[in-house]
Amino acid sequence: MSFARLRNDQLSGLMLFALAVFVGWQNRTYPLGSLQEPGPGYTPQLIAVFLGVMGLLIAFKGRTSPPMSEMRWPEAKRALMILAACAVATYALEPLGYRITLIALLVFFLGVLEQKKPFAVAAVSIAFSLLSYYFIGTLLRVPLPRGPWGF
Repeated sequence: MSFARLRNDQLSGLMLFALAVFVGWQNRTYPLGSLQEPGPGYTPQLIAVFLGVMGLLIAFKGRTSPPMSEMRWPEAKRALMILAACAVATYALEPLGYRITLIALLVFFLGVLEQKKPFAVAAVSIAFSLLSYYFIGTLLRVPLPRGPWGF
């Protein structure tokens, strides 16, 4: 099957299957355990199997979706901006800290990309950053980067 004849859902299903194979391969170093005593690799392996099965089902059932050659990408620029912002946030997380990085990322998403009102952008960004840090960092005790100012 050539790429030109490949259909949208078939490509999506195959990509999901490839992700499942990657997750399964990366999970190989963790012990699976047993049903009574599951190990750290048990849940990721179950997720990988589920993703793989769903990916194959989507690919096989995708014969009715439009061909890839007819697909248009009107939101390609927006998608690339989101991807770039996430990449920048990944590298900014350690030096700036979780809360400041998340505020900046949400301001970009809501203020620049979605063009929401400034007060709403500020309120949501700050509240989400602080509350998510409280739940994840404080209640769940997951160590999150604090940045140079301890924030």
